[in-house]
Amino acid sequence: MVSKLRLQRISDRLREELSEMLIQDISDPRLSGISVTEVKVDRELAFADIYISAFEGSERAKEVLEGLQHAQGFIRRELSQRVELRTFPRLRFHWDPTYERAEHIERLIASLQNEEGDNPAEDPPND
Repeated sequence: MVSKLRLQRISDRLREELSEMLIQDISDPRLSGISVTEVKVDRELAFADIYISAFEGSERAKEVLEGLQHAQGFIRRELSQRVELRTFPRLRFHWDPTYERAEHIERLIASLQNEEGDNPAEDPPND
């Protein structure tokens, strides 16, 4: 078992290295314009759950995840050379809908503010 601090360091390092690989080393057009939002490594170092997002949103989710699955062997091999671990975790890719949720919440708040602007409360009479 690994300490929480070490797990966090490993996760951060995997996220940094994978982000760099996506920019420099991987030329698959399905993987352009994506970002690694989070990496979670389990306590046994058996699996690394990698959360991905794209600027365009979830309409590209299937395409991006297919591209990552296709390149999974290459990605794992390259990461294992960059990050030294006795046993390297298997990679599992997931779509991260956080940005879409945040955008949806911002739109809801903006619409509520617009409604308040259209229906102002009655002003008290001036005496």
